[in-house]
Order: sequence, then C-alpha cells, then structure tokens
Amino acid sequence: MLAALGSLAAALWARIHFQTLLLGAFAFLFFVEFLKRRRPKNYPPGPPRLPFFGNIFQMDFEQPHLAIQPLVNKYGNMISMDIGRVRNVIVTGLPLIKEILANPDHRVVNRPIMPLQERIFKKHGLIMSSGQEWKEQRRFALMTLRNFGLGKKSLEERIQEEAHHLVKAIQEEKGQPFDPQFKINNAVSNIICSITFGERFEYEDARFQELLKLLDEAICLEARLCCHLYNSFPSIMYFLPGSHQKLIQHWGKLKLFVSHVIENHKKDWNPDEPRDFIDAYLTEMTKTDNATSSFDEENLVCSTLDLFLAGTETTSTTLRWALLHMAMNPEIQEKVQAEIDSVLGQSQQPSIADRDHMPYTNAVIHEVQRMGNILPMNLPREVTTDTTVAGYYLPKGTVILTNLTALHRDPKEWATPDTFNPEHFLENGQFKKRESFLPFSVGKRVCLGEQLAKTELFIFFTSFLQKFTFRAPPNEKLSLKSRVSVTLSPVNHHICAVPRA
Repeated sequence: MLAALGSLAAALWARIHFQTLLLGAFAFLFFVEFLKRRRPKNYPPGPPRLPFFGNIFQMDFEQPHLAIQPLVNKYGNMISMDIGRVRNVIVTGLPLIKEILANPDHRVVNRPIMPLQERIFKKHGLIMSSGQEWKEQRRFALMTLRNFGLGKKSLEERIQEEAHHLVKAIQEEKGQPFDPQFKINNAVSNIICSITFGERFEYEDARFQELLKLLDEAICLEARLCCHLYNSFPSIMYFLPGSHQKLIQHWGKLKLFVSHVIENHKKDWNPDEPRDFIDAYLTEMTKTDNATSSFDEENLVCSTLDLFLAGTETTSTTLRWALLHMAMNPEIQEKVQAEIDSVLGQSQQPSIADRDHMPYTNAVIHEVQRMGNILPMNLPREVTTDTTVAGYYLPKGTVILTNLTALHRDPKEWATPDTFNPEHFLENGQFKKRESFLPFSVGKRVCLGEQLAKTELFIFFTSFLQKFTFRAPPNEKLSLKSRVSVTLSPVNHHICAVPRA
C-alpha cells in the first residue's frame, strides 16, 4: 500500500512543472500577505494596493506631494497608502493636523525607524531617536544651543558677519550669471558649524565644499525608488546595487568627517571651558556613568550630523527659492528694496530688531516659505499606541505623514494659493501671522532650530536685497521646478546679482 502511494506521489511530482510549482508558491504567499495586510476595521480609506508592494507603483517619485492631492480629493482628509510593507496614513487639513500632532492623547511623537535609516543611524541623534533618548538629546541640544548664543546678540552678530562674507563673495561675480547653491549652503552652514564644530569654513575650502556636495547628494539619493524598496525588502536590497548603496557610502563619509572632528577636539578639550557643542557633549558624557544614559559617542556623531543637516539644508534652500521668486517678481523685489532703503538705507546692516519695522519684507520671507514648501509631507511620525482620530482607527506602528502641501495651498485659507503674493501675510499694511502656516511643524517635535532659522532668513535675505537686484541671466527663463529630493529644492540654475547703485 505504501509503495503504491509512493509511486503515485512520484508520478504526480513528475507531471508538475517547476514553473507551475513556483507560480503556485507565489500565489500562496500573495494570498497569505493579502490576509495579513487587510485594513483593520475603521481604518482610513485609500487606493487598492498590491501584496508586498502596497501602493509603491502608484507613487510619482518625481513629485509625490502633488500626486497625493487627487487621492485626497477622492478619499478624504485621512487616507491610507502603503509604501511597500510600511503602513502610512496621510493627514490633511489644519484641524486634523493639529489634533494628531499636538494632542498628547494620540501619542504621535516617535519617529518611525525604516531599515535604511536604522542601518545608517540606528536609532540615534536628534531626528531619528524616540522616547527617553530623544527627550535627553533634544533637551541637551536646546540647552547647549542657548549657551552658545541662540536667542542672544552674540549669535545674531555671527549671522551678520557671515552675511557680510556672503555679500562679498556674490559681489565678486560682478553681476554675471552664477550658481548660488553652494555659496549660500556654505554661508548658512557656517552658522551651525560655528556652534557645533567651533569654526567656520572659507567658501574656497575644497574639503568643506566636498562635504556639502556629499550632503546634497545624500538628500537627493534618499528620495529614489531603490531606497524605498530597501525599506520594504531590506534582506534582498542589502545585496543589490543601486542608489541605496551610494547613500550608505555618503553618510558613512559624513559620519567619518564628524568622527575626525571629535577626535581633534579630544586632543585639547578642557571640560571646564567648552568651546562648542562637541566640547559640551564630551563633558556631558563624563557626567553620566549610568548604563541607561544615551550620551555616548555614537549619539554625539549622529546629533552633530543632524544639527549640521538641519542647520544647512532647509534655510539655504529657502534662500535659494527667495532669490528665484525675487528675480521672477521684479515689482515685489522693488517694494522690498524700497522698504529696506527707508528703514536701513544702504549701509546699516540688518538686525532682527529691524524686522518689526519691515512688515513687507517679513511677509515676503513668509510667502517664500509657503510657496517653497520645503518639507511638503513634513517629517514622519509613528503612532506609539492604538488610537482613534476623527472616527478612524490607527493601530500602533502606523506612520503618520502630514500634508503641508495641501495646507499651504488651501484655497479656503489663501486668497491666491498658487500665486506668489506677500499680501497673504499682511493686514492694513502690518504683518499678520497665519494659523495655517506650519513650515516648522507643530507639537512636541516642532523644529528646535525655528528661532535660528527665522533670524538667518531675515538677516541673509535683507542683506541680499539691500546690496543686489536679482535677475534672470540674459536670454534665459528661470523656473520654479523642483528636483527629486527629501526636501523641495530648486533645480540647478544660474542667476544674476546686479549690484545696486
């Protein structure tokens, strides 16, 4: 009997083609994945998705923030989209954004750790950490930034000095077309570098220019499809070539640079006289013998890199958008210059105290931020416990993305949402704050560099327009197109900075 059954099994096996078996195995796995990944009851609606891949093939990785808007119109202000195997919920509209980010009952404070970020940063630093570690690192960073001048005249004077250096560098272009990206990057980065590394870098410093280019490329690489695939299939993508491998190499070089700076600091470090953030952190490390403390060298490297990244990218990108908008809106540029001439003249250096007397300039900077929309989906958050928002059930581990694009272009909030219009921030000639303006986010994880960024934007922008008129190069048309990147930044371009008489 057993022999007969064995012969029957062998005969059946011989008739089954390998391709059929493989297809059947895939079909079974897809079915299991489908059952496993079914949306929970009362989960936010969203487009149909594939097992394993989710909605990844429905995403436009060139302009994902724009591709999402038709789905919002179809499914509502809370929609679910799976990128690979990562559950995402996109939240639209000011009431819901404030409810989910600022209401502590929902516990949407943690940062989701994707496999690629975990490989590079583990769960360390200011951006990627969560829980007690994040609280310790953020509290220390804020205290140290204040100790080294944040909110004080000394740091403002450092920004004024750097603005002076940048104006001189732009003057050397003599009104001819030039690419403003790395000059502006260098200048803005020097402010945070003076706090973290205790030094600034000359614009001709080849080593530092290479560092800025590595950072710029890393931000672009992270938005590529290969990096999203790595987060869904890390055990496979780990061995495959692609932009994710280059991204890992770039961050490795950036971490190595910071490690070398730390080692140099140790050679002449005086715990009683900290010169910068790194010195202060080294001192803090000696105070904490507790095994549960998060103050260690890995966190020092990651926190320093986070400050370097956040203190460079968003402000410098906003300034580049500002110059583009001024060149493309000459009548607005003239009004800003008229206000500058009236309040400061041509020789007085701008200070933050002047901002209250320059409502139009202040409104223009805010409109640049609204239109520039640097972080269109904000930085992601993670639901740390099962919760319910607006009647929808969000299970623990759901990744939350807030739709700042829709908020900053909402026709119910802005008179001309798709047009550069400083009047959005003016009322009877005075500057007007807008509740629907959230470039620095909201809630406990609001940008810790908000005050520094606002000071930098005002002093640099006002210094630019005090000394130059920005125009398109002859016979060229400037564009407001953005490139594929974690942040929305302008495509590479040249611009003319014509010295003002």
